[in-house]
Amino acid sequence: MEATKESLTRWYAVYVKSRSEKKVLQTLAEKDIEAYLPIQKKLRQWSDRKKLVEMPLMPGYVFVHINRKDYDRVLQTEHVVCYITFGGKAAPVRDEDIESLKRMLHQEQIKVELTREDLKPGEMVEILSGPLMGMKGELVQIKGKNKVGIRLQPVGYTVMVEVPISELAVTR
Repeated sequence: MEATKESLTRWYAVYVKSRSEKKVLQTLAEKDIEAYLPIQKKLRQWSDRKKLVEMPLMPGYVFVHINRKDYDRVLQTEHVVCYITFGGKAAPVRDEDIESLKRMLHQEQIKVELTREDLKPGEMVEILSGPLMGMKGELVQIKGKNKVGIRLQPVGYTVMVEVPISELAVTR
């Protein structure tokens, strides 16, 4: 029997509210919707300690493997904002790309680091780790991979900080 468009399952990326990736993953599992959250272990530093923690590889995104009938069920999930679209339609992600991502992350000797080339001056960002974790402001400039200028809202000053661009998340 040939698969119809209704029953064909494909991977899609959904954008979720900041820091709610694991909760969305759990809620989708409770709805019997297959989902994948790429996780990697990172060393985090606080003022009093260092700890190896599991962090989303792509903050703000969860992948779902669904057919058409589950499309709206995903959108109705708490903390899911929208599908990642291209040309006004949810953009499918190839099965091979998801499998490659899973294989890379299971190889502990391979260090995976994402770069954020989509960040542009003028966007509101938040620092996701390190001593400046939680700091929010307007991205003013990018100098290389590890140095950014962030304007702090209440003060109005621009602070140049050394933070990997991969540790910034766009805030909405």
